[in-house]
Amino acid sequence: MSANVATQRGRTRQPGFSLVEALIALSITSLAGAVLLLSVQSSLDTTIDAVDQTIADGLAQQTLDEILTKRYEGPTESPTATTLGPSTSELLSGGTTYFDDADDYNGYTATPIKGWYGELFGTGDDSGNLRLANFRVRREFFQNWRVRVNVYYVSPDDHTLQSATPTYFRAIEVTVEQLKSSGAVVPLATRKRVITYIPPPSS
Repeated sequence: MSANVATQRGRTRQPGFSLVEALIALSITSLAGAVLLLSVQSSLDTTIDAVDQTIADGLAQQTLDEILTKRYEGPTESPTATTLGPSTSELLSGGTTYFDDADDYNGYTATPIKGWYGELFGTGDDSGNLRLANFRVRREFFQNWRVRVNVYYVSPDDHTLQSATPTYFRAIEVTVEQLKSSGAVVPLATRKRVITYIPPPSS
């Protein structure tokens, strides 16, 4: 036996991966990466939804606060009027500028959401003008958002029940929704408050 042959037999096999083992390891790594990416995407979607709901809740509360600064009824209106809603002249601004009492908001809806003067929400300066461009909300942000307001009479004994006849109690319900490109409507936030009319003392 030659020295070369003896030397070859004495060599130990070097550790390593076969092609099959490498492919299996690569497959496992790819699956783990896909699961990780799905988890990150799910977390991101959850965060975006939470942010949208927080913004929507603030919008609903802001709209409700605006309504609560108004009178219960107009100067020449009855607190038990059978028809609730704005007059034609009160709609001229395109926003809610001319609304002088709470029932004017009944049936109010805006898509996209608008400010007090009818400007795109987040672009006005609260004086009827546009704020500086750098301080405006992106035009597309609220493009598929909608705010709806319903004002209706409720039972004096149970404010969760809508009344078919006028009472001295009205519910104000503000809903903020998101309109998806598929046509689906996703409710984001709802705020509700019940107000009452107290007749002035008789003289």
